[in-house]
Amino acid sequence: RYYQQDLHWYLRQLEEVLIRILELYGLQGKRLTGMTGVWLEGRKVAAIGIKVKRWITMHGFSLNVCPDLTGFDRIVPCGIADRPVGSLAQFIPDLTVEKVRWAVATAFREVFEVQLITLGS
Repeated sequence: RYYQQDLHWYLRQLEEVLIRILELYGLQGKRLTGMTGVWLEGRKVAAIGIKVKRWITMHGFSLNVCPDLTGFDRIVPCGIADRPVGSLAQFIPDLTVEKVRWAVATAFREVFEVQLITLGS
């Protein structure tokens, strides 16, 4: 209710979050016309999948930080056969999900102009 009821806008905002995460690491993520997600040097490093019901979103995005990419050899990720999947660790060795967590929160806060709170452990 606080944002536009426009799914294309929402998808582009999520892409912007992902692009800003990459920028925080000195990497230049890009959008490709007609495709959803973020690419880095021709490799898809982030995918977005959402479900919306009554303008409440579920699911979100996946950012490949340091996965084992061999599993992608047996499938056609996102139905895109001619574009390889990549990960941030290919560009920044020793990067971990824990190290990227703060960048995700920072970029999300900036793009959606929200204040984030930390829940108790």
